[in-house]
Amino acid sequence: MRTSDGPAREGALVIGGGHGTLAIARSLGRRGVPVWVVAGELRIAASSRYVEACLPWHGSISSQQQAEYLVEIAHRNRIEGWALIAGNDTSTELIARHREVMAPVFKFCTSSWEVVCDALDKRRSYALAARAGVDHPRTFYPQDVDDLMRLEVDFPAILKPAIKIGWNAFIRAKAWKVRNRDELLRRYREALLLIEPQSIMVQDLIPGGNENQFSYAALCRDGTPLASLVARRLRQYPVDFGRASSLVETIDLPEVESVARRLLSAMGLTGLVEVEFKRDPRDGNLKLLDINPRPWRWISLGQRAGVDFPYLLYRLSRGEAI
Repeated sequence: MRTSDGPAREGALVIGGGHGTLAIARSLGRRGVPVWVVAGELRIAASSRYVEACLPWHGSISSQQQAEYLVEIAHRNRIEGWALIAGNDTSTELIARHREVMAPVFKFCTSSWEVVCDALDKRRSYALAARAGVDHPRTFYPQDVDDLMRLEVDFPAILKPAIKIGWNAFIRAKAWKVRNRDELLRRYREALLLIEPQSIMVQDLIPGGNENQFSYAALCRDGTPLASLVARRLRQYPVDFGRASSLVETIDLPEVESVARRLLSAMGLTGLVEVEFKRDPRDGNLKLLDINPRPWRWISLGQRAGVDFPYLLYRLSRGEAI
């Protein structure tokens, strides 16, 4: 894409076609930044008037081949120097793993794979939280059925995948609630058919409703937030372990910010991040649930609240002032 007088326009190539990508396209497009999308079957973002082109995405090839494909797109369409933005967990991992391949062609804002893995792998997230003095639900990592049956679990509890690899009933549900030891054993055996045993966690279920769920959303550089907000996630779908929030409000709660900043400083993370907490009514403590190092579904709320995260990410990726 070139203007009539020769120099390439400065734009953004976004990986993924979901709600987060749609919010990115609207944020950048309203400011006159050209936006292209690469997407698979999910192409919600492609319907936006701000998306100039939607290119096919090959999810079945290796991540190395995907990185080379993105480089090929840049050269073929003469969009070298554009910002490359991840729209989901998979593309976040892709950019982090293959930064060296894509750095000569694209501008992007992300941490190393080691740092990103601390967020994407809940086993590493909770270990990091423990080192940073951040509370989290009591969690067990059984190695097999015998190990599982020796655990002293308080019911109800949840079974939860430590990492999101592939797409199956367990990954899609995010967690399975179990009410007794028999149900725990039955569900654990179901999970064994879907993911490796090392990735299955047994965790305390924090009681209380969604009014106790909070998020700290931020754009960071080396663990220091440059822009941020705190939100309460009042409704989600599905209700128990939501894949998406359906009612979110910004709030002023310095405690959430303080705890999240301590965690992010320990990580040294660069880029966008949403840190999810739930307050445990049994002890009053905020407990870490998830760290999402990529655009979240309600990211457009930030634009209404005066923190336009996608545009700030675009500026940071280009080395511009925030």
